[in-house]
Amino acid sequence: MRKIDIDDIVRVGRELGMRHLSLSAVAAELDVSTTALYRHVDGRWGLELAVGESLLDDLVLHDDPAHDATQHLLSFGLQLRAFVLANPGLGTYMQTLFPRGEAGRRLMVHEVAALTRRGYTPDLAVILASAVAGNTINYAVADENQQERAEGLEDQRRNVTNQLATDAELGTTHRELPTFTHDEYVKLVLTAIIRGLVAVAPPGRPLEQVIADLAATGMGI
Repeated sequence: MRKIDIDDIVRVGRELGMRHLSLSAVAAELDVSTTALYRHVDGRWGLELAVGESLLDDLVLHDDPAHDATQHLLSFGLQLRAFVLANPGLGTYMQTLFPRGEAGRRLMVHEVAALTRRGYTPDLAVILASAVAGNTINYAVADENQQERAEGLEDQRRNVTNQLATDAELGTTHRELPTFTHDEYVKLVLTAIIRGLVAVAPPGRPLEQVIADLAATGMGI
């Protein structure tokens, strides 16, 4: 029987990519049985953990010290989005449970440290980083899902656009809307989300005050 180790499994898993990762696919590439993989990884979850954390270990986040909290969080979100889109399937891995392993924890530690340097307490830094990461990953996963259904997508978009343009209620408004690329639109929405987060949770504000403010706003709804 061919001898393999965890490095072989991770190497093949990375070559397959997270989107196509499975025990059977890795075993086939290594020319071993799936049973042989269980000696090194704990089933599907263990395989995802090994490969996913290996990929995340490649992500290096650049922190410009001249950026304020809003600029920093936007840069963080855009860097994360670009990395996730460059590694199809990684977004779903992170969306399911994050952080799962050492590489994910290192990323969180890095981001919390960056925000504490900008005046945040660690607890609020964790919440802000998680909120930005969560929204960013959700957009990236949606983008991936659309790419998987790329065939005929442009025709469908044109059909929808034409229907909106000729709608009696929405037509005039739709025709007057500015045109953005998808990347520009995502950046605008992410910026709006981050501005809202920083407005309610500026540097130096205790977490309990943020929670109380948000809870009071939602009273009576």
